[in-house]
Amino acid sequence: MKLVDAVGRRHTPAGAGARIVSLVPSITELVCDLGLAERLVGRTGFCIHPRERVRRVAKVGGTKDVDLRRLRALAPTHVIVNIDENRHETVEEIARFVPHVIVTHPLGPLDNLALYRLIGGVFGREAEAEGLCERFERAYAACEREAAGFPSQRVIYLIWRKPWMTVSRDTYISRTLAIVNWHTVPETAADRYPEIAFDEAMLAGVDVVLASSEPFPFRARDVDALRALPELRGRAIALVDGEMTSWYGSRAIAGLEYLPQFRRALESGR
Repeated sequence: MKLVDAVGRRHTPAGAGARIVSLVPSITELVCDLGLAERLVGRTGFCIHPRERVRRVAKVGGTKDVDLRRLRALAPTHVIVNIDENRHETVEEIARFVPHVIVTHPLGPLDNLALYRLIGGVFGREAEAEGLCERFERAYAACEREAAGFPSQRVIYLIWRKPWMTVSRDTYISRTLAIVNWHTVPETAADRYPEIAFDEAMLAGVDVVLASSEPFPFRARDVDALRALPELRGRAIALVDGEMTSWYGSRAIAGLEYLPQFRRALESGR
């Protein structure tokens, strides 16, 4: 087994014979944007972008419940996984019969640069990867400029209900929101995705509550229900596009364009 990590080490390009299975939705999109769609032979049911390209690619279950029988039948040479998205025991089993397992774990927006170069380097798409890096760096700089005038605010970012769950500051989502001067609470947590209650201690100083469209599919009616809670009165509450805040890979470029516009619209009441 050859284990490849996301620290940017150089490897011999896989070449035209690669058969790629991606178990990470955002990286499936990145694989396609690097010009590797024809090498993609398997994906999860949550790998939905780009739709026209992935709809013809075989599904191998979900990110947490991978169908190993289907995956084995595809005879992949490379499987791309993520520490947060996929179960450790599943990855260990995959490594028993797949020659190359690419393990990723971006923890902040700037990690996308290493991610682009890693995937591009493994599959001989260095020029395409550098093109994405240039686009990302321009978008990041523009986002920082636009966000420079935003006052600091404390934010609860909801990813689940029953129980309510949020993100710790040691997550990609939290570090992404920080670019526009939104700082998630709690400030410290034992878990990266902690359960919370809307009590006085949690809500102290909170300005904004964001309900994400994923992984729990919060909708407008859920936002209305949150606004009706007495303990949340006086706080801005909004539905946020979870792909724009949590998807690394090539979609992160669109996310950098989305975030300052979203915050500005929220503050203007649109």
